[in-house]
Amino acid sequence: MKAALLALALTVAGVPLLAAQEMRDYAVSRQRHGEGRVAAHLAFAAGTISVSAGSPDVLYAMQLRYDPERFTPVSRFDAGDGSLALGIENTGKSGLRVASRTQLTQTATVLLNPAVLVSLAANLGAANARLELGGLRLSDFRLESGATRATVSFSQPNRIRCSTMTIEAGAAELTLDRLGNSRCAAVSISGGMGQTTLDLRGIWGQPSTVSVRMTVGTLLLRIPRSLGVRVRSERFLSSFPSEGWTRNGDILLSPGYASARRHVDLNLETALGGVRVEWVR
Repeated sequence: MKAALLALALTVAGVPLLAAQEMRDYAVSRQRHGEGRVAAHLAFAAGTISVSAGSPDVLYAMQLRYDPERFTPVSRFDAGDGSLALGIENTGKSGLRVASRTQLTQTATVLLNPAVLVSLAANLGAANARLELGGLRLSDFRLESGATRATVSFSQPNRIRCSTMTIEAGAAELTLDRLGNSRCAAVSISGGMGQTTLDLRGIWGQPSTVSVRMTVGTLLLRIPRSLGVRVRSERFLSSFPSEGWTRNGDILLSPGYASARRHVDLNLETALGGVRVEWVR
């Protein structure tokens, strides 16, 4: 009786009540046929997604487990210009899904070729994302995310010099692990609310600049003692742990900056909720 009343109430309110439905599996891959470059765009609205390097013989591969009542798989490749679209897109249907938590767990695994030049853009919604981009030939990277918990890591150095990395995050928890191994000349991070962790370990190409702009949130910097960091800010935060740093106007130099072999410019262009520094090996 209660179930019938709930269904009636939802129907009257204009919200359809949808029956449980099994998740579906989808897999796609393409062998490499001499391609030298891929411009990949990943779109994943909700669920858990992982991205990493795959086999040199396979141009790309994706495995999905998705909710067909809400989403449809995307897999498009243009051999002419090397453009690639992978992921899931919303079907536009609304309503409440009556299904178990297991049924509603969408997952995606994407593998990209480590031997070709990769330009990568990712658009993530309410997702948990693990992007292990180390070992790729990554020319540039762009990430747009909403309510996302994302880790972008470079456990191995990028095989080429990267031009730009641009990250725009909403209410997100973002971790950039071993960012120096990205070998990106310019890294730009902007966000609304949440916590951002920047691990500055890695080999770093020269010159390299990291710019952080956040509306509300906290920033954790993990800095190797061997790295020289020059911090700039239009309005220096009283919360910045500057003990041991050398101050010159609106510039802070990390301990041992002058003798460091590698240097990074860090621009803080925002009123952050707070900054913490952890010194690491």
